[in-house]
Order: sequence, then C-alpha cells, then structure tokens
Amino acid sequence: QLVESGGGSVQAGGSLRLSCDISAYPRSTYCVVWFRREPGKEREGVASISSDGNTKYIDSVKGRFTIGKADAEKRLFLQMNALRPEDTGMYYCAADLPVLCDGKWNRASPAFGYWGQGTQVTVS
Repeated sequence: QLVESGGGSVQAGGSLRLSCDISAYPRSTYCVVWFRREPGKEREGVASISSDGNTKYIDSVKGRFTIGKADAEKRLFLQMNALRPEDTGMYYCAADLPVLCDGKWNRASPAFGYWGQGTQVTVS
C-alpha cells in the first residue's frame, strides 16, 4: 500500500502539492503514475515518472503540474499550480515496473499492482 497525502480544496488558480511514499514498493526501479478519477469517468494518468527521472504529462496539465522525486529515497510529489475546476477528482499514485511508463502510460491503470488509497482534490 502506497501512502498519499496533500489533497484538499482550493480556489481556481491556486496550488496543491501531493506526496506519495512508495516504500511498500519492493523494487529499486519503477514507473510511478499519478492517476485522476473524475466523477463518472474512468481513471486517467496525468503525470508519470520513471526511476531514471524521465517524466511525462497529459496535454491538459503540461506547464501547470510537475512530478518529481522528493529528498527521501522513495517519496515522490505532484506539484499542481494554476488549478482549474476540471482538475477536481480523486488522485491516486501507483507504482510498478519501469516499462509501464512507455506507450499509453496514462491508460495503463489495470497493469499497476501497487496503489495508494487516494486523496481528494477539489477546485472551485
């Protein structure tokens, strides 16, 4: 079980920083994706990072969201700036093999074996 923190409610234009502790993930190499589930929609990845530091974003969050590694070895973050109402949703971090960061990573949620409990982000 991964551990997420940092969700909350914010006005449009504001910022939030989500954290994900992946200590429960047993390998040293990984692909980590932040997935978002909006009401009535399927879960979609918004940002990914591999253990070699390669990052990817969906178009709607490019320039606003940043995924990265925190100081701790197995802690990652998602910095979200210029938030919009359409960013509202439950955010989950997921981790698994580095290959999952290739191809259609943002639609690969069924392939991930390690998940956090989710944290709600509400933008009004």
